[in-house]
Amino acid sequence: MTEYVAIINRFGEDAVIGEMDCVYSSWVTSDPEGFTDAQVAALQRLTPSLALAIKSATLVRIAKTLVETYLGRDAGRRVLKGSIARGSSVRIPAVLWFSDLHNYTRICDHAQPQDIIPLLNDYAEAVNSAIYGEGGDVLKLIGDGTLAMFAADDTTHAFRSALVAAQRALDSVGELKEKRRAKGMPATDLYLGLHFGEVVYGNFGSLDRLDFTVVGPALNEVSRIAAMCRMIDQPILVSSSFFSALGQGENRLVSVGRYALRGVDRPQDLFTIERAALA
Repeated sequence: MTEYVAIINRFGEDAVIGEMDCVYSSWVTSDPEGFTDAQVAALQRLTPSLALAIKSATLVRIAKTLVETYLGRDAGRRVLKGSIARGSSVRIPAVLWFSDLHNYTRICDHAQPQDIIPLLNDYAEAVNSAIYGEGGDVLKLIGDGTLAMFAADDTTHAFRSALVAAQRALDSVGELKEKRRAKGMPATDLYLGLHFGEVVYGNFGSLDRLDFTVVGPALNEVSRIAAMCRMIDQPILVSSSFFSALGQGENRLVSVGRYALRGVDRPQDLFTIERAALA
C-alpha cells in the first residue's frame, strides 16, 4: 500500500447514540502515485452516506438489545414487531416464576448503601442466567424480586425447564452465598414460587408510559406462593396446578400440606422439591 486516508464523519449532538458519536473509515491504495485529489474528494462525498447507512444498521441492533434487556427477550421481540398499542394483548397459558431474597429489607437496613447494588446484581445474575439458560423469559425485576415466565406451548417441556432452572438458580445462589460471606459481604438465600395458569400478556399503562408484562389472578397466586416459603421454611414451593399439569411421573416433588393463600379464594396443596434433590 502506498497511501492511507482516514475520514471521520461526526454526528450532530442530538444524533449521538450512546457512546457512538461518529464513524471512522480508513482507505488505502496500492497505486504507485497514491490517491489523486479527485479520488479523495469522491471519498469525502461518499463517506457521509456510508456513515448514515452504518448508523441505521447500528440503530436496529441497539434497539433490539435495549428492548430485550429492559423488557425481556420475548416481550422485546413482540414490541419490535409492532405490538405497541395500549391494550393489545393475548391470553396464554404459562408457567410463572416469582422469586425474591430472604431478609432483603433487614440486609438493606444494616448494609452500606454502596453495597446494595452489587448485592442485587450478583443475585440477579445467578437467577436470570438460570432462567434464560432453560428457555424462560424474565419479565420484570422488582427490587429483589424476579418475575419470569416459561411459555407453555410445549407444556411438558415448559414445566421441566422451569424445574431445571429452579434447581440451577438455587445451586448458583448457594455458591454465591458462600463466596460473598467468605469476602465479608452481605449474603442471603432465595425463595421461589412456581405456578401454572392463564395470564393476559401485552401492553398496559397510560398513553405516555406503557409496560409489556403479564396480568391476571395467576400472577397474584405465584407471588403469594413465593411468600409462603418464609412461613413453611422451604426454598421453593410449587402450586397444585403446576404439580397436576406436570404429571405424577415427576417424583422429585413432595407435598408440604394444604394452605390458604392471602387474596386467593381456595386453599391449595403446595409442593416442594425433596431435600435429597436439593442437596
